[in-house]
Amino acid sequence: MAAQSGADDRQGIQSVEIAMTVLDAIERGRGPMSLTQIAAACDMATSKAHRYLVSLSRAGLVAQARSSGLYDLGPAARRLGVESLRRMDEVGLASEYLPSLRDRTSHAVNLAVWGDHGPVLVRWEYGVHPLPITIRIGATMPLTTSSVGLVFLAHLPSALTAPLLGDHDPAGVAAARQAVLDHGFAHTSEAMIPGVTSVAAPVLTASLPLAVALALPSRTDASELSAVTADLVETTTRMSAELGGAA
Repeated sequence: MAAQSGADDRQGIQSVEIAMTVLDAIERGRGPMSLTQIAAACDMATSKAHRYLVSLSRAGLVAQARSSGLYDLGPAARRLGVESLRRMDEVGLASEYLPSLRDRTSHAVNLAVWGDHGPVLVRWEYGVHPLPITIRIGATMPLTTSSVGLVFLAHLPSALTAPLLGDHDPAGVAAARQAVLDHGFAHTSEAMIPGVTSVAAPVLTASLPLAVALALPSRTDASELSAVTADLVETTTRMSAELGGAA
């Protein structure tokens, strides 16, 4: 439940907004919480937090365990979450971020999803820099030599990726996976196509992740590469928040 960004001077109901901070605290707690923990997370008195919990419980958005007295999200919250996921077009929502990322960086941007045989390109936004490649939407990318492939390798269960790895060295695969997790992005240079560098970051969703990548000329200097990588990671973090994934 990410807070809406930017100033909003429209008149609202303050008590509803406060109640949402209570729900947000429970969601961020990742499990059942005590009244004291919830009040501390909301920075409010326990008596005030308790009143909001009573009302939220009556609405079914919060439930209190009889045995422990701890609070967690209730059945109405679960129904809302399931229905929200049913209605969500993850690729469509993620695609809305691509043109602005392309415009800010001036480089080509692509979006990949996980398919039956590996990462599949589903969107491509051309940048201003010519690249020695012809892009085909629907192309399947390799796991270990493409930046989007490395992102999926790092963030998917090995049960999904292992059948596609063949006889790759397990130690090398583990090292590549850990490097992506440590840095938050994957980087390849001329691994697939001479003259092309690519950097990709994950978009974490409530189901399988997506991957967004920038394709740059290999001659791009280190300072520009660092700047566009930071923009990419910041953008995919916002995308993950909107799509219900972990920040």
